[in-house]
Amino acid sequence: MNSLQSLEEHIKTNINFSKFIINSEVPEICKSQPCMLGVDEAGRGPVLGPMVYGVAYCPLSQKDVLQSLGCADSKALTEEKRDDILLKMLTDENACNNVGWIAEVISPNYISNSMYRRAKHSLNEVSMDSAISLIKNVIEQGANIAEIYVDTVGPPEKYQAKLSDIFPDIKITVAKKADSIYPIVSAASIVAKVTRDHALKVWQFKEDIQMDHTQFGSGYPGDPLTKKFIREQIDNVFGYPLLVRFSWSTAELMLQEKAAKCTFEEIDEDGKKKPSTKSISMFFSPKNEKKRKRHKFFEERHLTVDNAFE
Repeated sequence: MNSLQSLEEHIKTNINFSKFIINSEVPEICKSQPCMLGVDEAGRGPVLGPMVYGVAYCPLSQKDVLQSLGCADSKALTEEKRDDILLKMLTDENACNNVGWIAEVISPNYISNSMYRRAKHSLNEVSMDSAISLIKNVIEQGANIAEIYVDTVGPPEKYQAKLSDIFPDIKITVAKKADSIYPIVSAASIVAKVTRDHALKVWQFKEDIQMDHTQFGSGYPGDPLTKKFIREQIDNVFGYPLLVRFSWSTAELMLQEKAAKCTFEEIDEDGKKKPSTKSISMFFSPKNEKKRKRHKFFEERHLTVDNAFE
């Protein structure tokens, strides 16, 4: 991967309803020398688009490389400057030889399904799982990680204790606004933000919607274009396209107002159906009926029938 265009092409080859990883090769120097590693995310709050977790790492002896790249508080950088820094990480010889990176793109559908499933998985848990798996991935690839710096999710002390239990031989620092304090976290933040920006730019709707990123905006609830998209792109039965985090209150409220009403079977506290309740499927599935092909909507979202309570 040697350009932002190649980054976009890689993103386009992946699906919209799960999660996937993009990463650089581990620089040889990072395998022999002790390294610092930073973790940060982008897109935690938007109602549209993926959340991306980014990791950057380099030898403790090569901090000046981060300074030469211009890694600083990513929120204070323009989109063009962030693009320029990541492009240097992809192409500049000194950067490529000293700085490695990895990102996980977590789809809106994955986030909402996690938050809505029976054993609920909060956004904080999704975030921590991603950060931990990326750190493990880097270590498994052979990087010699000695120090880890993380922009916190929730109370820093609790998160730091959790990471210290998992990585007992590594110095862990978890802090609020870590991307404005530690250049390695700023580098991770730039990886995450640029990856998310370009994931939105090349988003391909699986639904019959002819629209590009300039028409749905940044994805944040306050963006006028995003508000317009949420208001207008509702299917009366199936709700929103995969771009939308349907578990966000912004989307939930609009669905309650505009979408068709649904009534679900009553379930007892122990998780079993009440004896007097018949499954609606009984009225549509005669024993000898020929099996029908599943609708494209369900195939794309990996939805299956759960017969656990039949």
